[in-house]
Amino acid sequence: MKILVCMSVVPDTTTKITFTDNNTRFNTQGVQFIINPYDELSLTKALELTEKNGGTVTVATVGLADADAVIRKALAIGANDAIRINAEPKDGQFVAEQLSAIIKANGYDMVLTGRESIDYNGGQVCGLLGEMLGWPSVNVCTQMDLVDGKAVFERDIDGGRQQVSSELPVVASAQKDLCEPRIPNMKGIMAARTKPLTVTEPVSADNSSSYALFESPAAKQAVRLIDAGNAGQLIDILRNEAKIIA
Repeated sequence: MKILVCMSVVPDTTTKITFTDNNTRFNTQGVQFIINPYDELSLTKALELTEKNGGTVTVATVGLADADAVIRKALAIGANDAIRINAEPKDGQFVAEQLSAIIKANGYDMVLTGRESIDYNGGQVCGLLGEMLGWPSVNVCTQMDLVDGKAVFERDIDGGRQQVSSELPVVASAQKDLCEPRIPNMKGIMAARTKPLTVTEPVSADNSSSYALFESPAAKQAVRLIDAGNAGQLIDILRNEAKIIA
């Protein structure tokens, strides 16, 4: 069993976000980067599957050299090796095209992604990979297992959860209830220093989108307290100022 975990490197959730180039680019200066939390769930589940059924786990990232330290953390958690595609991750389409080329070249049985990255929240890569590879894709999985050579999933749907099975190879994405992420121990950290991290050049791919403008959300306004006996004032504010009722 060969499993590939597609990993995004994202800003820590405590990072203060700013923009440069007339608000058209994210400012990376002084930003702490981490493994995308949903991808960390995928990595943990991949390790659980290979520990139970045998096999190897590879992590793949589209990113520049400054992503290497975060990739090493994935190796410390337990991945056998890593691949970094030496390109800036421009959008979901570009990332999927780069990852699909790696997958086709290396013959994986299962590819796991996170539900979405917490920076752009696109949620595109799992479905795009399924289309590009001609594989079934199963999104927002809360359970994954291998039974009699088939992949078995439970996934979120509107109003409930659905059980799905699929032949291999398959692409699937992780939802937050899938598992508890692992924390690297000292043995893993030491081993990660010598695990292979292969850097490859990107395949040719057109830009399918561009960012016109970023802006921060409006600052929170001060709380206004309305006397419990003055419902009319509250209704007037909601109708004429907030404009959230007719």
